[in-house]
Amino acid sequence: MRPRVVCGIAAAVALFATACGSGGGGGNASVTAQAAPAGGYPVKVADCAGKETVIAKSPARIVTSNAAGLEMLLRLGAGDRVIGTGFPPGKGTLPADLADQGAKVPVLGDKTIPKEKLLGSGADLYVDTFGAMPVMGGGATGPSEEEFAAAGIQHVYLLSTACAGTPKAAKAPRTDLAGIEDDLRRLGAVTGTAARAEELVSGMEQRIGEVRTALAGVPEDKRPGYFVFDFDAGTKQPVAVCGRQVANAVITLAGARNVFADCDADFKTGSWEDVVARNPDWIQLSVRNRGTEEATRKAFDDAEAFLRSFPATKDLKAVQEGHFVRLGSEVTTIAGVRNADAVRQIAAAVHPDLVKNGQ
Repeated sequence: MRPRVVCGIAAAVALFATACGSGGGGGNASVTAQAAPAGGYPVKVADCAGKETVIAKSPARIVTSNAAGLEMLLRLGAGDRVIGTGFPPGKGTLPADLADQGAKVPVLGDKTIPKEKLLGSGADLYVDTFGAMPVMGGGATGPSEEEFAAAGIQHVYLLSTACAGTPKAAKAPRTDLAGIEDDLRRLGAVTGTAARAEELVSGMEQRIGEVRTALAGVPEDKRPGYFVFDFDAGTKQPVAVCGRQVANAVITLAGARNVFADCDADFKTGSWEDVVARNPDWIQLSVRNRGTEEATRKAFDDAEAFLRSFPATKDLKAVQEGHFVRLGSEVTTIAGVRNADAVRQIAAAVHPDLVKNGQ
């Protein structure tokens, strides 16, 4: 991905997590954590290349690269062990029940955590969303594995986002949330909260299963075309959500058809001519939370007003019919538990006769 694209997307989602790191399809053999038979330690976890790290005991001092890992740890009940984060959650980014605790986590870097600060943080575990992505602080600019080891920090990844571009990354479009569920299980095993991880995964699967059952009678050729308009990435050139992005799975599970599912990437800068050619039935107005309900509503209003007035988009089918879905970037393009809620919200919008409640 070209740096300009990364910067555009970062404006929309980097304070929560780097959406640009999304990996391939739903499954990857290396995401499974191998715990001891009794559910204790040691725990073995693998990176994107399959190299294993052995976690001998429950970590006591955890640093997260951004708020994606932070939210997972908060949900797992391990938030009291997080001693720092990079890309801290902005106001309104975390759900209300986690916001106060998340706000208390020390910020080690407004964006990427500086190498020296990370190595000197006193952490015994680093949860990394980025992996080998130099433009977002991974790979070439981050600590080497030897430096992590010398500092006494074990290094684990959210593989659902860190493995894009690696040889083992799946190339097919992502159509399920198995990778996110596996990340929750891996973190649960690593932090000794495996039972809670299974509760979270079961909750996701239940919500998704209800939607799947409701939409069982909808044939593939009746799925409406769906375009995610990343308003925060800019309006000069639209940034398309491609097949390998987690949002493609969210859209698919919601009974819609991502009109850019065929591009083999996570995101891709395109043109308004591309969007017009695919003439989506529905357009998601995707903005980041602005911190207050009023400010966020205005951002949605501004995104809709642009599409209604811009010459290239004002005659699109979705615009003419007012088929807009107001749904934030944080729950759509960022890997997390709330992806399951986004599935239901989109399904309720595009199939209102079948899915009655999007909340």
